[in-house]
Amino acid sequence: MNSIAEHIADFLKKYPPFDNLTFQELSEIATSIRVINLEKHKVLFQINDVLHDSFYVVASGVINLSVIADAEETLLNKCYEGDIFGLRPFFAKNNYMMTAKAREESIIYAIPIAVFRPFVANNSEVLDFLLHSFATNTSNPSDKENLRGKLISDNVYFSNQQSEMQYFQSLTYNIAPITATASSIVQEAAQLMTNSLSTSVLVCENNLPIGIVTNTDMCSKIATGRFPITTTLDKIMSSPVVTVIENVSLAEAQLLMLKYNVTHLCVTQDGTDKSAVKGVISEHDLIVAQASNPGVLIKEIKRSQTPKDLKGIRERLTELIQKSISKNIPLSHVNNLASEINLAIIKRSVELSILDLGSPPARYAWLSIGSQGRKEQLLTTDQDSMLIFEDVTAEKYRDVKDYFLKLGKRTTAILEKVGYGYCTYGHMASNMLWCKSLTDWTNQYNSWMNTPGENSNQLSSIFFDFEIVIGENKIEEVIENVVFNNIKNNTLLFDFLGNEALRKNSPLTFFKKFNVEEKGPNKDKFDIKTRALMPLIDGARLFSLSYNLRGVNNTYLRFKQLAITDPRNSEIYLNCAKAFLTLSKFRTMEGLKNDNSGQYINMQELSKANKEILKNALAPMDELEDLIKNKFQLTQFS
Repeated sequence: MNSIAEHIADFLKKYPPFDNLTFQELSEIATSIRVINLEKHKVLFQINDVLHDSFYVVASGVINLSVIADAEETLLNKCYEGDIFGLRPFFAKNNYMMTAKAREESIIYAIPIAVFRPFVANNSEVLDFLLHSFATNTSNPSDKENLRGKLISDNVYFSNQQSEMQYFQSLTYNIAPITATASSIVQEAAQLMTNSLSTSVLVCENNLPIGIVTNTDMCSKIATGRFPITTTLDKIMSSPVVTVIENVSLAEAQLLMLKYNVTHLCVTQDGTDKSAVKGVISEHDLIVAQASNPGVLIKEIKRSQTPKDLKGIRERLTELIQKSISKNIPLSHVNNLASEINLAIIKRSVELSILDLGSPPARYAWLSIGSQGRKEQLLTTDQDSMLIFEDVTAEKYRDVKDYFLKLGKRTTAILEKVGYGYCTYGHMASNMLWCKSLTDWTNQYNSWMNTPGENSNQLSSIFFDFEIVIGENKIEEVIENVVFNNIKNNTLLFDFLGNEALRKNSPLTFFKKFNVEEKGPNKDKFDIKTRALMPLIDGARLFSLSYNLRGVNNTYLRFKQLAITDPRNSEIYLNCAKAFLTLSKFRTMEGLKNDNSGQYINMQELSKANKEILKNALAPMDELEDLIKNKFQLTQFS
């Protein structure tokens, strides 16, 4: 054995998962490892590159792993000596989803997957390290103190929080697989496979799977002449079959195919080969499933050319939300996911309008306000937006305002076609009241905040929840500064906002029955938005403003942040955060069921258990109400 290979084996032995292999095994692997010298800033692979046949270990130097999201490069991780990266080819067939670039001059070991795979298959510790790390996308799972030797999954889409989506994402697979008996003739099975464009046939006995014959078996055993075409399936089938439970996730299916080195999994009722067959998952199904992951949707949005394209993606998002909720993924993750995709759709709609109108005559910022501004828009609700353009000279003002009004009208029309209804109150950038210069907006905020109650109530609260979609961040910062400067010692404003937060009718009657609608099209239904969610949203905003919490707009995160800022009342805030997620989930389920905004809950359709859960989620609101009354002097507007 040569001294270089020996040196590499010595090096690898120090780091997981290689420390689970014998020196003999490592030496065997080391002879086929390539050593790569990367100069500073040199890229090893980038997003959308075709997968390499190796994965990599850092021998020295630092490698940055990053993704491009919204035209910005986001650093996901740094890999130091002993760290593994570039594992994607182990798990997936589609291209790289991140970029690996040398931060300084580095030496990398490229380990061929074909050489390493047998060692993975035979060594459960190595396999577990890879699987666990891949699935959880964490550092080395065995070291809680975050020692070196972490393994980074390349399965990240557009932000760290979403990386575990893949672990939960469910699969669509063939639920009517071809089955045959052990004594069936190969020729007949091949004919069946061809007719139904299937890549496998399951061999069953009493509807229990005992083996599988795939395209690969046909090629390697029949086409090569090893067995005649008249042979029976039991002679060429792979047995036993690798079985999985019905709602297996994408990542779990990938891992099992890797573990057993197979291309098909048999889905059965209880996940074992002792229960009835429910379907077959092929490698192709995994590739299709990856195409509906969030990162892919975002890429498609960026390439969309028409409202129709965007509408199709918005419908797929609804499916993704439905599947995620049915698999009990935490609602905060689902919220992140949906808001990123909604944001990308709105941004693309503005870009398509600019392509039609020509480039803007001044710098501007398009802000989402209301639920999308708070990243809480799971269902298609109406649009709320505002447009701010920089101050221009008096003679240019008219033309510039004209351009941005046209931009507002065109964009809101596109969004309406995509499925976001127009705002009934006209809070949209297409309305000349919500499309103004920076100075006009500054004056508007000053007036709202210093003489509250003289403008329509609608305005005061919704305009504190904003998020930039496209344009100049500096403009958004100016507005944020105006808000926080006007808050200081503004007891009148807090008096107004406090009363606003308490104005919604109580969700429960004196006798602890749900306060349902008494008349109109939603008679006997419970208005979960107005009576339950809005008081929490208003309360979280009120306290966040009073504690000067900048940059946190989301209600759930506001409550979490308040628990840290005001520890004496942390229990109340944490209960409210939990309640907010529970109530949001009820609303989302109702909306998905009826294809609407889910505002009104049909109490007749709720089970007794769900009514209890809903009632319990309303409990923290009393405590929040008391907290508001104690903290703010509510006199003027009560």
